[in-house]
Order: sequence, then structure tokens, then C-alpha cells
Amino acid sequence: MRISQALLDELITHARGEAPNECVGVITGRDGVARRVITATNAAHSPLRYELDPRELLRIHEAVDEAGDDLAAIYHSHTRSDPVPSQTDINLAFYPDALYVIVGLKAGDADVRAWRIVDGEVSEAALEVVSGKGH
Repeated sequence: MRISQALLDELITHARGEAPNECVGVITGRDGVARRVITATNAAHSPLRYELDPRELLRIHEAVDEAGDDLAAIYHSHTRSDPVPSQTDINLAFYPDALYVIVGLKAGDADVRAWRIVDGEVSEAALEVVSGKGH
């Protein structure tokens, strides 16, 4: 997925703002290009996992559909571990067409990586960071 530096900065800002708890949100996209970040509330209020309230998830799906975009990625942060999917992340990966983007904050500098999780199988996906707004 191609993502602008500006959108990537939004993810990092959201992750730092929610620390020590994990943040969560989605990235909308079209044709492999990230278009918008939609932040959400971590209903679990936890540094170890994230949870989206079903009503908020419905609001997000409606916003994505209204814009004519796709749910390109679901993102969250790992505040105390590397940006690699945990077993919990893998178990809760219900969107095989979406990427799972993790913002790692463990080392101070943000480390952002993308993953594809399909039927419990994890593979790293490319995030191409471009200047500008990305669309």
C-alpha cells in the first residue's frame, strides 16, 4: 500500500497520544493508495490489546462506504513490543482483504510495519511512504 508521510504521521501521533494504551483506527484506500485515516477509540483501554465498539465500527464502515473507498487497513499500536502481530492480533484478524498496520513505540522512534493476516497465516506487506497527501 502506498501511504503519504502526512497520513503516516497521523497514525504515529494517534499512537503516541494514546500511550501507554494501544490505539486503533482504520486507513481507507482506493487502488492500493491510502486516502484517509479514521481514528477510533480503544474500548479495552489497555496497553496489551485493542477492541472496537460495534457501534463505532458500524460508523467507520458507513464513512468508508460513503466515501467510495475500501477498508484498506486496520491499524493499532504496540507500546511495549515490536510492531509484529501478537497471537491475539492474529486471532482477531477478521478482514482478510485488509492490511494490519502496527505502530511500534517501544524504542521511542516509531516503527511502522504492515502485515497481511489470512486464516492465521501472517506475512509482511509493503508500505510505500510517499511525500504529499497520497491521493
